[in-house]
Amino acid sequence: MKSINWNELTPACYAIANANDVDLGVGGSMVQNNIRHSKAVDIGAENLPVAFRPDWDALGADADLAAENDAFNVWIRKRQANVKALAALWNAKDYQGMVELMENAAQAVAQAVMDLVGPAKNPKGADGPACIGFMTKTGEEPTLEEQREMEELRSIVESKNTDPTQRIGIFCGPGNNGGDGVAAARILLEAGYRVRAFLVGDRAKMTPDERAMEEKLKDAGGELESLDLNDQRTTVWMSTCDCFVDALFGVGLQRPLAGEFLTLVQWLNRMHTPVVSCDLPSGVHGDTGEILGDAVQAKVTVTFTCVKPGLYLDAGAGRAGKIRAVDIGIPWELLNRQIWRAPEQSWSMPGDVCRNLPSRPVDGHKGDFGKLFLLAGSEGYTGAPNLAARAALRTGAGLVFLGVPREIYPILAVKCDEAMPFPLPEKYEEILEKARGCDVALIGPGLGRHPKTEKLVRALLEDLDIPVVLDADGINALCGHIDILDKRSAPTVLTPHAGEYARLTGTSLPVTDRLSAARSFAKVHHCTVVLKGHGTVTAAPSGQCWICGTGNPGMAKGGSGDVLSGMIAALWGQKHLVGQYADLSELAAWAVWFHGKAGDKCAQKMGEYAMLPSDLLDTIPEVLLECAQTEI
Repeated sequence: MKSINWNELTPACYAIANANDVDLGVGGSMVQNNIRHSKAVDIGAENLPVAFRPDWDALGADADLAAENDAFNVWIRKRQANVKALAALWNAKDYQGMVELMENAAQAVAQAVMDLVGPAKNPKGADGPACIGFMTKTGEEPTLEEQREMEELRSIVESKNTDPTQRIGIFCGPGNNGGDGVAAARILLEAGYRVRAFLVGDRAKMTPDERAMEEKLKDAGGELESLDLNDQRTTVWMSTCDCFVDALFGVGLQRPLAGEFLTLVQWLNRMHTPVVSCDLPSGVHGDTGEILGDAVQAKVTVTFTCVKPGLYLDAGAGRAGKIRAVDIGIPWELLNRQIWRAPEQSWSMPGDVCRNLPSRPVDGHKGDFGKLFLLAGSEGYTGAPNLAARAALRTGAGLVFLGVPREIYPILAVKCDEAMPFPLPEKYEEILEKARGCDVALIGPGLGRHPKTEKLVRALLEDLDIPVVLDADGINALCGHIDILDKRSAPTVLTPHAGEYARLTGTSLPVTDRLSAARSFAKVHHCTVVLKGHGTVTAAPSGQCWICGTGNPGMAKGGSGDVLSGMIAALWGQKHLVGQYADLSELAAWAVWFHGKAGDKCAQKMGEYAMLPSDLLDTIPEVLLECAQTEI
């Protein structure tokens, strides 16, 4: 039964399940039963259009079904995991769509390759390769003897100079990620490219879907070759490629690369030839971004349905290259079940403010758009409160009351035009009264760590029943006093970087799983956590997380965090926004995205080296305007 394409039997599985009033798993078993008997023992599939009715007699005669039970079970589990997606296609009578999820993924990968190398058979011809790759079992550089042997293979290189057709090397693992690669090989071959597809790993472990794609590749005149790392002709041909496709491993990889997989990945990285990765660069952990031994350095990563956390987190972010998220036919409503969301995916879903930032009420006044109490600043740190206050106003806050120590009040009085600075009263009760008269409080930017100051912060957290944003020294004031968070009934958001997280928790941030660290802290202490860094993670008390894909290294300068905290506080204080959310965490995630997007625009205008946190303030309006519903 090795030639049976289980994926193509998906419509029959649904038809039989519906006709016999059973679930999809039982329906799949009935499909298997029909094949075993070489006839339609279980009714239902005869109602399908002729093109999608299985030929039970031909299937039953093809091979021994008993030997394929394991493969069948893998297939049916995959169908059950995508039951809602498949049901949507079934209801639309899109039977072809039910069998083409892998085809859709492969088409996106092939398109990424075409975009990199240009149209097939480029009339301008091609220059010879910059180098000749030579692979050994250990992945080491070739010896002199090996180099001499390569001279005999120069004809392979010279053929590249006489044939302008772009060469594409595709490396496929034995799983469904490899199946995507095999399908992409067929698409590129049919488009006129010179393609060789290589299977890396055990052919016996190939999934039924990948075997089906192999048959289609054969029909198109291609071949899925077993990669021999000692075949010099193959290796030299690979060195002349214009592009590689990495389809070795997808999200299922949990252990470090080893053996021929590791050797191949290391060779690919030495070649500096552009690589398109399927779903994830092989070797990157899909959830954490951890590098499992080593990982492919991709030029482009085509990820399917939703962006995987590892593409934005830690070292994995540096291997992903440009990320393309493509819809392969799985409905967006399925993503609501995810415990994390990558920004571009979650923010395009119904119910999100996304690129439809609501218009401000026409009859609104400054009090409706949030009164912000800002406790910030200390001697030597007068820039932080000014940046935070201006960021809040730029993001829509109606009123900003800036409380600062008396010794720096004259400085802030000069700096601030729109915000309203005032010297902090001596009496705690007066400070508390001022804060209680506001809709949201921001505590911490440039505040300092004097014991009296930290005591004030903790007292306000205990007594205030309004949302509080804690940043910088506001977070530091909680060291040894985390229990205060647990007692608060009003929403609280903390914006720590790695160092602040370590001081607060007494443990170093686990660099291999920042997502879990943020989620765990948020759930245990009933707060929102904005864990700053590349791929900033926003975690809600519910366990929901968002990963930000905007931002750049130019933002790694003192003051950027002050701008972010002001933006979060501004969104939390605006009634027309707050009213849309039962959980303010999502608004915090939006502030993070806006902040990163503003940083990206600054980098485009002036470069990452020269941009300043104050430049973000001038770019925030551009970002908000792009996302607003209001027509100007």
